[in-house]
Amino acid sequence: MNRYVVEFTGTFFLVFTIGSVVIEPGAGLFAPVAIGAVLAAMIYAGGHISGAHYNPAVTVAVWMRGKIGSGEIVPYMVAQTAGGVIGAAASLFLKGNPELSPMDVPLVPALAAELLFTFALCFVILEVATSKRTEGNSYYGLAIGFTVMAGAYAVGGVSGGVFNPAVAAGITVVGLSAPAGIWVYLVSNFAGGILAAAVFRFLNPDEF
Repeated sequence: MNRYVVEFTGTFFLVFTIGSVVIEPGAGLFAPVAIGAVLAAMIYAGGHISGAHYNPAVTVAVWMRGKIGSGEIVPYMVAQTAGGVIGAAASLFLKGNPELSPMDVPLVPALAAELLFTFALCFVILEVATSKRTEGNSYYGLAIGFTVMAGAYAVGGVSGGVFNPAVAAGITVVGLSAPAGIWVYLVSNFAGGILAAAVFRFLNPDEF
Protein backbone atom coordinates (compact mmCIF):
# COMPACT_ATOMS: atom_id res chain seq x y z
CA MET A 1 0.00 0.00 0.00
CA ASN A 2 2.86 2.41 0.75
CA ARG A 3 3.98 2.22 -2.87
CA TYR A 4 0.61 3.27 -4.16
CA VAL A 5 0.36 6.16 -1.71
CA VAL A 6 3.74 7.37 -2.95
CA GLU A 7 2.68 7.01 -6.58
CA PHE A 8 -0.48 9.01 -5.89
CA THR A 9 1.42 11.70 -3.99
CA GLY A 10 4.20 12.13 -6.53
CA THR A 11 1.81 12.26 -9.48
CA PHE A 12 -0.44 14.67 -7.62
CA PHE A 13 2.36 17.17 -7.09
CA LEU A 14 3.65 16.74 -10.63
CA VAL A 15 0.29 17.50 -12.21
CA PHE A 16 -0.60 20.12 -9.59
CA THR A 17 2.60 21.94 -10.51
CA ILE A 18 1.88 21.61 -14.23
CA GLY A 19 -1.56 23.14 -13.77
CA SER A 20 -0.26 25.87 -11.49
CA VAL A 21 2.46 27.02 -13.90
CA VAL A 22 0.39 26.67 -17.08
CA ILE A 23 -2.99 28.10 -16.05
CA GLU A 24 -2.80 31.90 -16.07
CA PRO A 25 -1.26 33.64 -14.28
CA GLY A 26 1.40 31.05 -15.01
CA ALA A 27 5.17 30.86 -14.92
CA GLY A 28 5.74 31.64 -18.58
CA LEU A 29 9.11 30.53 -19.90
CA PHE A 30 10.06 29.10 -16.49
CA ALA A 31 7.18 26.60 -16.45
CA PRO A 32 9.32 23.66 -17.71
CA VAL A 33 11.93 24.41 -15.04
CA ALA A 34 9.34 24.13 -12.28
CA ILE A 35 7.90 20.94 -13.75
CA GLY A 36 11.29 19.26 -14.10
CA ALA A 37 12.30 20.38 -10.61
CA VAL A 38 9.22 19.04 -8.85
CA LEU A 39 9.51 15.74 -10.72
CA ALA A 40 13.15 15.38 -9.65
CA ALA A 41 12.22 16.22 -6.05
CA MET A 42 9.37 13.71 -5.95
CA ILE A 43 11.60 11.04 -7.49
CA TYR A 44 14.22 11.52 -4.79
CA ALA A 45 11.47 11.47 -2.16
CA GLY A 46 9.73 8.31 -3.34
CA GLY A 47 12.21 6.35 -5.40
CA HIS A 48 13.24 4.07 -2.53
CA ILE A 49 9.62 3.16 -1.78
CA SER A 50 7.80 2.74 -5.10
CA GLY A 51 10.42 3.34 -7.75
CA ALA A 52 8.82 6.77 -8.30
CA HIS A 53 7.18 6.08 -11.65
CA TYR A 54 4.44 8.75 -11.44
CA ASN A 55 3.56 7.80 -15.00
CA PRO A 56 1.64 4.78 -16.40
CA ALA A 57 3.95 4.65 -19.45
CA VAL A 58 6.94 4.36 -17.11
CA THR A 59 5.16 1.60 -15.18
CA VAL A 60 4.71 -0.38 -18.40
CA ALA A 61 8.38 0.11 -19.28
CA VAL A 62 9.54 -0.92 -15.80
CA TRP A 63 7.26 -3.98 -15.93
CA MET A 64 8.78 -4.98 -19.29
CA ARG A 65 12.17 -4.44 -17.65
CA GLY A 66 11.15 -6.96 -14.99
CA LYS A 67 11.31 -4.66 -11.99
CA ILE A 68 7.63 -4.92 -10.97
CA GLY A 69 5.17 -7.79 -11.16
CA SER A 70 2.13 -8.02 -13.43
CA GLY A 71 -0.20 -7.70 -10.44
CA GLU A 72 1.19 -4.27 -9.63
CA ILE A 73 0.53 -2.62 -12.98
CA VAL A 74 -3.14 -1.77 -12.45
CA PRO A 75 -2.78 -0.51 -8.85
CA TYR A 76 0.14 1.68 -9.91
CA MET A 77 -1.84 3.12 -12.81
CA VAL A 78 -4.95 3.71 -10.71
CA ALA A 79 -2.92 5.58 -8.07
CA GLN A 80 -1.12 7.63 -10.73
CA THR A 81 -4.27 8.54 -12.62
CA ALA A 82 -6.12 9.48 -9.44
CA GLY A 83 -3.18 11.65 -8.38
CA GLY A 84 -3.07 13.31 -11.78
CA VAL A 85 -6.78 14.10 -11.93
CA ILE A 86 -6.97 15.39 -8.36
CA GLY A 87 -3.75 17.37 -8.79
CA ALA A 88 -5.11 19.06 -11.92
CA ALA A 89 -8.42 19.82 -10.20
CA ALA A 90 -6.59 21.30 -7.19
CA SER A 91 -4.54 23.62 -9.40
CA LEU A 92 -7.67 24.78 -11.21
CA PHE A 93 -9.41 25.46 -7.90
CA LEU A 94 -6.51 27.51 -6.54
CA LYS A 95 -6.46 29.54 -9.76
CA GLY A 96 -10.11 30.48 -9.21
CA ASN A 97 -11.70 27.94 -11.57
CA PRO A 98 -11.18 29.94 -14.78
CA GLU A 99 -12.75 28.72 -18.00
CA LEU A 100 -10.01 27.08 -20.03
CA SER A 101 -9.67 26.59 -23.76
CA PRO A 102 -8.35 23.19 -24.91
CA MET A 103 -5.02 23.15 -26.71
CA ASP A 104 -5.16 22.90 -30.47
CA VAL A 105 -2.49 20.34 -31.34
CA PRO A 106 -1.55 19.14 -34.85
CA LEU A 107 -2.26 15.41 -34.99
CA VAL A 108 0.81 13.87 -36.62
CA PRO A 109 3.40 16.25 -35.13
CA ALA A 110 1.85 15.79 -31.67
CA LEU A 111 1.94 12.00 -31.98
CA ALA A 112 5.58 12.13 -33.06
CA ALA A 113 6.61 14.63 -30.37
CA GLU A 114 4.93 12.67 -27.57
CA LEU A 115 6.34 9.36 -28.81
CA LEU A 116 9.89 10.71 -29.03
CA PHE A 117 10.09 12.33 -25.63
CA THR A 118 8.13 9.63 -23.80
CA PHE A 119 10.66 7.23 -25.26
CA ALA A 120 13.49 9.49 -24.07
CA LEU A 121 11.98 9.78 -20.59
CA CYS A 122 11.41 6.05 -20.16
CA PHE A 123 14.80 5.17 -21.65
CA VAL A 124 16.58 7.53 -19.25
CA ILE A 125 14.63 6.11 -16.30
CA LEU A 126 15.47 2.53 -17.22
CA GLU A 127 19.15 3.33 -17.69
CA VAL A 128 19.75 5.53 -14.65
CA ALA A 129 17.27 4.08 -12.15
CA THR A 130 17.03 0.35 -12.93
CA SER A 131 20.34 -0.69 -14.53
CA LYS A 132 22.83 -2.71 -12.51
CA ARG A 133 25.59 -0.54 -13.97
CA THR A 134 24.20 2.66 -12.48
CA GLU A 135 22.86 1.19 -9.24
CA GLY A 136 23.20 3.47 -6.24
CA ASN A 137 23.93 6.63 -8.21
CA SER A 138 22.89 10.01 -6.83
CA TYR A 139 22.01 11.74 -10.10
CA TYR A 140 19.03 9.71 -11.29
CA GLY A 141 16.40 12.21 -10.15
CA LEU A 142 18.11 15.11 -11.89
CA ALA A 143 18.58 13.11 -15.10
CA ILE A 144 14.87 12.30 -15.20
CA GLY A 145 13.73 15.80 -14.25
CA PHE A 146 16.02 17.38 -16.84
CA THR A 147 14.64 15.05 -19.54
CA VAL A 148 11.11 16.27 -18.86
CA MET A 149 12.27 19.88 -18.73
CA ALA A 150 14.10 19.52 -22.05
CA GLY A 151 11.08 17.84 -23.63
CA ALA A 152 8.74 20.59 -22.44
CA TYR A 153 10.98 23.22 -23.99
CA ALA A 154 11.59 21.25 -27.17
CA VAL A 155 8.07 20.14 -28.08
CA GLY A 156 5.75 21.80 -25.58
CA GLY A 157 4.61 24.14 -28.31
CA VAL A 158 3.74 21.18 -30.52
CA SER A 159 1.98 18.72 -28.22
CA GLY A 160 1.81 20.40 -24.83
CA GLY A 161 4.73 18.32 -23.57
CA VAL A 162 2.68 15.70 -21.73
CA PHE A 163 4.74 12.46 -21.95
CA ASN A 164 2.50 10.85 -19.33
CA PRO A 165 -1.03 9.32 -19.54
CA ALA A 166 -1.79 10.45 -15.97
CA VAL A 167 -0.95 14.02 -16.93
CA ALA A 168 -3.13 13.61 -20.04
CA ALA A 169 -6.03 12.50 -17.85
CA GLY A 170 -5.55 15.45 -15.52
CA ILE A 171 -5.37 18.15 -18.19
CA THR A 172 -8.34 16.62 -19.98
CA VAL A 173 -10.53 16.68 -16.87
CA VAL A 174 -9.86 20.37 -16.23
CA GLY A 175 -10.27 21.39 -19.86
CA LEU A 176 -6.70 22.10 -20.97
CA SER A 177 -7.02 19.29 -23.50
CA ALA A 178 -10.07 18.15 -25.45
CA PRO A 179 -11.49 14.75 -24.39
CA ALA A 180 -11.61 13.63 -28.02
CA GLY A 181 -7.85 14.10 -28.27
CA ILE A 182 -6.74 12.10 -25.24
CA TRP A 183 -6.08 9.06 -27.44
CA VAL A 184 -3.16 10.94 -29.02
CA TYR A 185 -1.39 11.00 -25.66
CA LEU A 186 -2.38 7.49 -24.61
CA VAL A 187 -1.21 5.89 -27.85
CA SER A 188 2.04 7.83 -28.18
CA ASN A 189 2.97 7.70 -24.49
CA PHE A 190 2.43 3.97 -24.06
CA ALA A 191 4.15 3.29 -27.39
CA GLY A 192 7.12 5.37 -26.24
CA GLY A 193 7.36 3.40 -23.00
CA ILE A 194 7.15 0.05 -24.77
CA LEU A 195 9.77 1.08 -27.33
CA ALA A 196 12.12 2.31 -24.60
CA ALA A 197 11.87 -1.00 -22.77
CA ALA A 198 12.54 -2.92 -25.98
CA VAL A 199 15.64 -0.82 -26.71
CA PHE A 200 16.85 -1.24 -23.13
CA ARG A 201 16.52 -4.99 -23.40
CA PHE A 202 18.42 -4.95 -26.68
CA LEU A 203 21.25 -2.84 -25.29
CA ASN A 204 21.47 -4.64 -21.96
CA PRO A 205 20.91 -8.37 -22.53
CA ASP A 206 23.05 -9.21 -19.51
CA GLU A 207 20.51 -7.48 -17.21
CA PHE A 208 17.98 -10.28 -17.72
